[in-house]
Amino acid sequence: MIENFLMMALLLLGAHWLCDYPLQGQFLSDAKQSGPSRIYHLIAHSGIQAAGVAVVTGNIGLGLAEWLAHTFIDEAKVRGTTTFAQDQALHIACKIVWLAYLILSATLLHGPSISHWWR
Repeated sequence: MIENFLMMALLLLGAHWLCDYPLQGQFLSDAKQSGPSRIYHLIAHSGIQAAGVAVVTGNIGLGLAEWLAHTFIDEAKVRGTTTFAQDQALHIACKIVWLAYLILSATLLHGPSISHWWR
């Protein structure tokens, strides 16, 4: 169980960094901050993050939760309400919440697995 927990944590963090840096790119980073389609680009970037969470966890509900949370967290950064460090800390905190949810649901409902991928 602890190995699955650590693997899931590593995959969630790795997916976050992959989606927040190389898969975002300079165009999307700039476009979600300004321009006529700013909100669309913000939602698109958050959707990429959501897909990462859904693929790693095998849970569409957590993917949708990530989409919503990531949109609000990044919007706060764009508005200057949070710093870059706070933004990243909030994203990582979300991954901890998703992981805790998986562990609790696996423990209470499904036995010793933390994801559809590890039965």
